Amino acid sequence: MWREKVAQYEDKIIADLTGLLNIESVRDDSLADAENPVGPGPRQALEYMYEIAQRDGYQTVDIDHIAGRIEAGKGEEIFGVLCHVDVVPAGSGWDTNPFDAVVTEDKVIARGTLDDKGPTIAAYYAIKILDDMKVDWKKKIHIIIGTDEESGWKCTNRYFETEPMPDLGIAPDADFPLIHGEKGITTFDIIQNSNEESETAPEVELKAFKAGERYNMVPDFAEAKVEVKEKMDAVIQSFEGFLIEHKLAGKQFVENGQLSLQIEGKSVHGMEPFKGVNAGLYLIHFLNTLDLDKKAKSFVNFGDTYLFDSHYGEKLGMAFESKEMGQLTTNYGVMSYTDVDGGHYGVNLRYPNGFDFEAEINRFETQIAQAGFEIEVSTHQVPHYVDKNDPFVQKLLTAYRNQTGDMTEPYTIGGGTYARNLEKGVAFGAMFKDSEDLMHQKNEYISKKQLFDATAIYLEAIHAVCVEGE
Repeated sequence: MWREKVAQYEDKIIADLTGLLNIESVRDDSLADAENPVGPGPRQALEYMYEIAQRDGYQTVDIDHIAGRIEAGKGEEIFGVLCHVDVVPAGSGWDTNPFDAVVTEDKVIARGTLDDKGPTIAAYYAIKILDDMKVDWKKKIHIIIGTDEESGWKCTNRYFETEPMPDLGIAPDADFPLIHGEKGITTFDIIQNSNEESETAPEVELKAFKAGERYNMVPDFAEAKVEVKEKMDAVIQSFEGFLIEHKLAGKQFVENGQLSLQIEGKSVHGMEPFKGVNAGLYLIHFLNTLDLDKKAKSFVNFGDTYLFDSHYGEKLGMAFESKEMGQLTTNYGVMSYTDVDGGHYGVNLRYPNGFDFEAEINRFETQIAQAGFEIEVSTHQVPHYVDKNDPFVQKLLTAYRNQTGDMTEPYTIGGGTYARNLEKGVAFGAMFKDSEDLMHQKNEYISKKQLFDATAIYLEAIHAVCVEGE
């Protein structure tokens, strides 16, 4: 029944999704102001959602142009649907324009189709279809839309300063069947604060190094600029051998007397860094083989010793695992160095319940102080957990099982979704087991089957929770 209902709206779903995908809603602090708190792209995407809601007769509430909500339903309790319309940068290597959605017979290709514009439109249409059916709502619905989920969560932080917290809710921003727990997530910088100068002239001076754009993405490109005093050919030969040995793509060239070394890696989401290839750390690993100036040597040696080839915090002395949530993971997503300012490593660490983050970070900072490094923690969210036997969770799960026949149990993840804003919040779709996971990767797409099946699941689930009532 529910899937047949969705079939009547397929063209409208695709049209509204395409319009949203064509907005390049990447955070851009260089263009941020009061009107565009995280840049004009995310603001434009937020306004787009208000426009389709107002077209369909819904009230909208805007909070400082950084977050807002679409209101539906009625009742004492609030059911939240927490979505986001910002996306990560497109990156390179796409076969199509990432911000000009391509609709084929069976899929829609663009940045944000999976994360999180496709699921946002699916959830919106589930509520619209129920309204068109003139159901008797038992709960208020707040579709809460953020514009900074991929970076600092300024959106939901600001929203919940003044707006009511839903009593229960979903974040359609992960996987089916359902995610009832999320690891603690923190981002911090390891900053070089020593200014040691070499006593003797080194063979090679590191002038600049850069890798990565986001803490929660594995860097897929890294570049170093070095000045080689003598034996340039030997450094080049060594680098070429390094690329072959580690099966890496890369190149080197001389420009204005400086040698540029470039490595390509593979970008994946920072919650599973072991699935990617960290171009930055491989280049650090190579640079550590050179006779560098003292400050640069200290920087690259640190990265090679504590970070390279260590996805589970083992080299930080932070390896930890819990039965419910699995292993701690570390992603080194943003790295830079200049011969003037020194260097820093940007870390995205995700930890399970039972791990004492404060104690461990203090211990590690003490340990690295002698080497001339300090730590600045920028964000920290503690783990989030909802009992999978809760009646609310079971209703969502039943809807999923009715639509798919799949009896997979709910589970916990290392990712962070807006569900953790709510005491009783879970992540619910829209990825299926057979979906190709290209979140944060090139050629991201959502299949039409996935989009429409997710809409049907949301339809049944929201009907069970908000119309039939608990």
